[in-house]
Amino acid sequence: MVPPVGRTAVRRLPEKQVHDRAALDAVLDAGLVAHVAVHDDGGQPYVVPVGYARDGDSVLIHGSTASRLFRSLAEGAPTCLTVTLLDGLVLARSVFESSMHYRSAMVLGMATTLEGPDQVRGLERVSEHLMPGRWADARQPSRKELAATLVLSLPLVEWSVKVSDGPPDDATDDLALPVWAGILPLHERYGQPTPAPDLRDGLDVPEYVRGWTRR
Repeated sequence: MVPPVGRTAVRRLPEKQVHDRAALDAVLDAGLVAHVAVHDDGGQPYVVPVGYARDGDSVLIHGSTASRLFRSLAEGAPTCLTVTLLDGLVLARSVFESSMHYRSAMVLGMATTLEGPDQVRGLERVSEHLMPGRWADARQPSRKELAATLVLSLPLVEWSVKVSDGPPDDATDDLALPVWAGILPLHERYGQPTPAPDLRDGLDVPEYVRGWTRR
């Protein structure tokens, strides 16, 4: 599946655009935080960080029903959702050519609201993406909490993926400079779990939490 070439065509360094749908899924499945663009009635744009999850051919996000920005999305306001994974720093011999290794995805469209069983399933999907195994262990949302929560689904119809993973691209005149050049990889990892100060005695860190890893 090739995304539309109009608004989602990469014009700056187009050779970095990836048209494979599997690449889009891989970026969305690896990320934890998306940034969602919205605007208020006066046209002021805002970018909001949100937890999310890919659910087949859509991305799910959730927020408070008290949020006018999320209400705007629920009413059909167009949006742009982005996810960026930073994989390393590219140290070139010149500051100008120095850059980053990254994988980024952008999705354009209008979201729809999930209700009833779909809302609950959507929240479960987001929970399991962010905290695998937690949904079955922790208390699930009450009716009051569900009433205060919007779950939105953004279809993966108009999208773009850009990947930068090459070596430094120094100018020929800079290659002889006595300056180190190369790649400094970046990796995420989970730290040691810290118990809540009011945790009941005798409760250990769940095994499913100990098994969480980041690439």
